[in-house]
Amino acid sequence: MRAIIAVLDSFGIGSTPDAARFGDAGANTFGHIAAACAAGRVARGGRTGALAIPNFLSLGLGLAAHEADPAVPAITNGAPTGRFGSAVERSKGKDTPSGHWEMMGLPVETDWGYFPDHVPTFPAALTAALIERAKLPGILGDCHASGTEIIERLGVEHIRTGKPICYTSADSVFQIAAHESNFGLQRLYKVCRIARDLVDAYNVGRVIARPFVGERPGEFRRTGNRHDYATPPHQPTLLDIAHAAGREVIGIGKISDIFAGSGITHSLKADGNEKIFDAMIACAQRAPDGAIVFANFVDFDSSYGHRRDVAGYAAALEAFDVRIPELKAALRPGDLAVFSADHGCDPTWRGTDHTRERVPILAFGPRITPGPIGKRQTFADIGQSIAAHLGLGLLPFGTSFL
Repeated sequence: MRAIIAVLDSFGIGSTPDAARFGDAGANTFGHIAAACAAGRVARGGRTGALAIPNFLSLGLGLAAHEADPAVPAITNGAPTGRFGSAVERSKGKDTPSGHWEMMGLPVETDWGYFPDHVPTFPAALTAALIERAKLPGILGDCHASGTEIIERLGVEHIRTGKPICYTSADSVFQIAAHESNFGLQRLYKVCRIARDLVDAYNVGRVIARPFVGERPGEFRRTGNRHDYATPPHQPTLLDIAHAAGREVIGIGKISDIFAGSGITHSLKADGNEKIFDAMIACAQRAPDGAIVFANFVDFDSSYGHRRDVAGYAAALEAFDVRIPELKAALRPGDLAVFSADHGCDPTWRGTDHTRERVPILAFGPRITPGPIGKRQTFADIGQSIAAHLGLGLLPFGTSFL
């Protein structure tokens, strides 16, 4: 009896009741992608037409998406084979740590610190301290920006001057981009560790190292050596409880970074959705009884959502769907698998930031009874359900849907 959680990073299925407060009323990552494909506006793999996601639909995604937003057609593929529904976020933000922590039973009910959307965006004292402590010639950027756009714009100047590119977004984050060879990967990590210490005073959730390669615009490319420096969870999560109970907790992709390593017994890095899926399958085949396998599929967010790439997002969903039978085949009789998301990032929406959305909950396994679970009021219902499934006791937040 094990639990395997796959977070399709940013795969929202409709705006939440409080979305207007975030400027996201009407956002729907899945709904807008599906509509664009159905209208023939999105080409991927040499074809157009409706999204080809039969395995997602057999788990009940179409029914969950319709319930979350009635404008989305209730498309099915036979009788559902999983438990299906959606959840809204209780946490105050729409960022990665809040979504993941709440999923594991710990909502973030206080506000993170955010940097204002003007130039310069960072407090002068913070910038000066970073330059002094990291022995930098200065910084570039100092603004809100898309990570790929700002590298294209400032990459050449960064290489010439040795000044790292520092920027933020609507999330509680301080991001630092630097060239892997010209600036140095380990030096970038060192600068990020210094920044992590400094931004604690501003209650900032994450510092992210964004290494890239290339020598000129059009060639610059972010690498798989990203590293997130997150503040640790303020209270124990399901992962900590499982670890304390002697269970194996395996984080795949950026999971360990998101939880600052707390509760993780093994961390597996992988670059890209396909390799992350490979790692998840390998863990499902060998993880011991009682284990939690927790994977984050970051490409949906970083490569397609933030870049507002509808075609890329659609193709990634279809590629993920093709592999769902592999996961099913790797499950043991008592296993529970859950597909969900941490927020939205509608590629048809204005700007490049996350969108405040409901997330899908698709739960399945050889002994999991299929059926609707409705609209859940917190992501913590996922953690509570996993805790019940694994016999780990009652968490402070959430209601089991099993």
